[in-house]
Amino acid sequence: MGPPPQAGRFHVREDSTVDQVMVEERAAAFGKRSIKTSSKLAGLKMAVAMMDLTTLEGKDTPGKVAFVCRKALQPAEPKYQVPACAAVCVYPNMVRHARRFLGENSAVNVASVATGFPSGQYPLRTKLEEVRRATGDGADEIDMVIDRNAFLTGEHTRVFDEIAAVKQACGAAHLKVILETGELVTCDNVRLASRIAMEAGADFIKTSTGKVQPAATMPVTLVMMEAIRDFFYATGTRIGMKPAGGIRNSKQALAYLVMVKETLGDDWLTPDLFRFGASTLLNDVLMQIARTVDGNYQGADYFSLP
Repeated sequence: MGPPPQAGRFHVREDSTVDQVMVEERAAAFGKRSIKTSSKLAGLKMAVAMMDLTTLEGKDTPGKVAFVCRKALQPAEPKYQVPACAAVCVYPNMVRHARRFLGENSAVNVASVATGFPSGQYPLRTKLEEVRRATGDGADEIDMVIDRNAFLTGEHTRVFDEIAAVKQACGAAHLKVILETGELVTCDNVRLASRIAMEAGADFIKTSTGKVQPAATMPVTLVMMEAIRDFFYATGTRIGMKPAGGIRNSKQALAYLVMVKETLGDDWLTPDLFRFGASTLLNDVLMQIARTVDGNYQGADYFSLP
């Protein structure tokens, strides 16, 4: 990585216009690929390893966070050989509880939403204070949300500068930048916001907070993946991708993995470069793994709620 981006260094240029109809047709095709049983099982386990197991409710407690951490560490019985999840994602006030439960060298990272999640409508000083507090309490990753008001009113340099400032405040923590694509209206806006985030220093770009509908969709994710691919061709830097919200079953998860492979390549098929934001997805994937291994379904109540 080069030196950190400097304030005011983002320059708007003409991005190629996204053909939305073509994007929707291509995205739909990924869900129609035939996957053999052995590849399906490997894909399902890969999806578990890529999940940020998330609890973002006003009623979250230290006990709830500990429960989610326990499930992230061991999602299923050892006989199924299911890997740990990539991270648990919590509010800033819950970071210290997650860190205490997981310990310092856990296979599961602690991610914290920040910067006035989910609205992004907070003063920059407050956003940066929240980020520093979360990393100080032990967050390995920060999931920030952009100010959509600034973006939609054309203040693209302001959006860039805020992301760059948050990246600096993260220190050693990785930064995921949430675009909240459901509020960006057009695919062209999604592509431009993706470029702004990557040029400002994002380690990942992420579709959604999960609090706005529509959240992650395959066409929007494809637009973001193509922006990541073009950024890699231009700079040699690999940026991660995280669709979040609305991905509820294993069939959808596998379709996303096919899209990753065919758009970005095998190098991105790792938790270091691809994540699912998941609260309800995990149990469906575990049910499919159990069915593939045992030859029959386990009931939904066989698995603990996330």
